[in-house]
Amino acid sequence: MRLFCAICCVCFFSFGMHAQNSPDCRTAIPVCADAPIMGYADGHGDIDDFDPEVIKLYDCLEKGSVSSANIENNASWFVFRAGTGGQVGFDIEALPVGGSGSVTAEWDFIVFGPDPDCAAISDGTAPAAACNYEVNNTNFTGIGVNPVSGQEGGAFVDDVTEGNGNTYSEWLNVQPGEIYYILINNFNTNFDDETEHFELTFTGSSIDADQNSALDCTLRDEFLGLDIIACEGDPDITLSALNSPAGPDIHNVAWSVDYDDDGTVDQPLGSGPSATEIMVSSPDSGRYFVDITTSFGHVTDDILITYYGIPVLDRVDVLNSNLTLDPDINNIEIIVDGDGSYEYAVNGGEFQDDSVFNDVPPGINTVIINDKYGCGITEPIEFLVVGYPKFFTPNNDGANDDWNIKGIETLNNAVVYVFDRYGKLVAQLSATTDWDGTLNGKSLPASDYWFRLEYDEQADGALVAKCTRANFTLKR
Repeated sequence: MRLFCAICCVCFFSFGMHAQNSPDCRTAIPVCADAPIMGYADGHGDIDDFDPEVIKLYDCLEKGSVSSANIENNASWFVFRAGTGGQVGFDIEALPVGGSGSVTAEWDFIVFGPDPDCAAISDGTAPAAACNYEVNNTNFTGIGVNPVSGQEGGAFVDDVTEGNGNTYSEWLNVQPGEIYYILINNFNTNFDDETEHFELTFTGSSIDADQNSALDCTLRDEFLGLDIIACEGDPDITLSALNSPAGPDIHNVAWSVDYDDDGTVDQPLGSGPSATEIMVSSPDSGRYFVDITTSFGHVTDDILITYYGIPVLDRVDVLNSNLTLDPDINNIEIIVDGDGSYEYAVNGGEFQDDSVFNDVPPGINTVIINDKYGCGITEPIEFLVVGYPKFFTPNNDGANDDWNIKGIETLNNAVVYVFDRYGKLVAQLSATTDWDGTLNGKSLPASDYWFRLEYDEQADGALVAKCTRANFTLKR
């Protein structure tokens, strides 16, 4: 994810709160329904949160009217948490430039939720709960009912360009505790340094019932934002004390960090009346704290920032091999050097969250490890499972034409004896010889055959003789 520098002002009248714009999903401003939010864009937004192809997955956000502009331009991010269940909507009203004159902005919005994460938003997999946009002759967009025309919102199908002029989407029906992110974006891509204003007001039956509880106002006290998961190499993350309920009533700001998140603060990061922001750089994971001194006391918050890198394979543990015959299967476990959230695919199969795989074939296999937060994916990595094939087909088609223990070269002093069903020895194999299904140059019939594997294994500093017996099938 990327950052950019549009500025927005947020006013919560009951607290007198003023907050800067949040330019990124990861540091979205927590909001409440107890007052309108006054926002503006200053014409300088020029870095996308989204890949140009990813943004096409979210129908209503489009490239702006300036050909050189990015898809996301002059944008603001907000986040709310439902305090009660029910109906939630909002109005976005485009306001005149400088408080008077003409309206030049065209505000788009998209709501992600419930409970998305910013990595999923960025890669196009997060659920989009609603989206729409206004144009200059409407001035309003949002969720619910247009306060000017009284028109009910509907499912978004590019309604404005279809000609019915409906710039509103259907009500959100939320459950307590659900989290939603709101991106408000200026399609008009104004680069003339003239600020363009909007007003965001929450509506709906649950808001009408109690605007102080319908959206969980305690979320606003988490003014540093929700915990952040980022990737090593991502741009710096800006943490701002200006989003706090203290507003401009700041006498002093003190920052500190607990890098291990073990409850012990490791070091201060700066303080003073003007220390309102700090930059967190990759790969400095940790819990960051701010203590704001105001005229009425202290306002505090903390945020956990965790950076993940490209997955690194530590090892592949063989839990069971069919050489043990207990059970007669090959089970392996993928061990990763790291504490990210990973998924795994073996031999080109589907990804799974479980690091344990059953019935992995003997011999050379491959695993791919993907970080689910979008921080990287490995190339196929080979690993060996020592075991025996259950069958072989010596028909010279290039597949399964001979038989031996897969990985026998890794065993000490390994010898394999092959017997027919009557106990006659038909082949003796080593790490350098395989069986082609013949005896004295003559092809043996399709049947079950038995083998005895003898090898040495280290145990408590000494070589211990091991022996395994099992059967396999020759198919013709």
